[in-house]
Amino acid sequence: MAYNFITYEKKDKTARVTLNMPPSNWITISMMNEINDVIINAKKDPSLQLLIFDHAGDKAFCDGVDVADHTPDKVGDMIEAFHRMFRLMAELDCTTVAVVNGRSLGGGCELMAYCDIVIASEKSRIGQPEIAVGVFPPVAAAWFPKIIGLKKTYELLLTGKIISAKEAEAIGLVNVVLPVEGFKEGVDKFLADFLNKSRPVAMWTRRAIKAGLNVDFLEALKASEMIYLHDCMATEDASEGISAFMNKRKAVWKDK
Repeated sequence: MAYNFITYEKKDKTARVTLNMPPSNWITISMMNEINDVIINAKKDPSLQLLIFDHAGDKAFCDGVDVADHTPDKVGDMIEAFHRMFRLMAELDCTTVAVVNGRSLGGGCELMAYCDIVIASEKSRIGQPEIAVGVFPPVAAAWFPKIIGLKKTYELLLTGKIISAKEAEAIGLVNVVLPVEGFKEGVDKFLADFLNKSRPVAMWTRRAIKAGLNVDFLEALKASEMIYLHDCMATEDASEGISAFMNKRKAVWKDK
């Protein structure tokens, strides 16, 4: 599939999707379909460890879903394509990352927030302003309570306020805030800590975390225990990691 609204590149264990409609990088139905194609292919790629969502330009990660796609004749198709992005992302085994160096609003904020890891620059501004135009963000309404709690979810979605990257970091919407100067190098350095780990062990760790999201602690522990004993411990890298620790040497991952 040829891409007109995003760029895609894969290098080693990392794939990068760049929203490529600067300066606002509005998400259109066409862009959603391209992103969905990438996610479908990422799901089939056993070598992939990180899927990064980045953006062209230095003004906005994304200002949201194109308002032109909210009209009555398009809104059904828009919601179907937009929510398919999240349904597909929920099935991924690789770690997802959002790199934000500017505004991250509306649907862009929802895409950012659904990623496992969010890296933002100090200048970034983040929020869900939909209520100001008479609608609400369905993904944020479903997802934010799980990651930032009910109080902050009510505050952000009912006021539409836009917050700084530091405020977003403080409530758990962003993992880390880096200086604007040297931002790209800072991002690479931050992500190196993920890439120097075993890919399959990272995958089983993610599955264990996700298995416990919507159940009580005892059910979560049982699910995590099964994944640990029957899946993670069956990997060559689990044996290698334990052997390396016992022999006081650095582990050499085979990603198997």
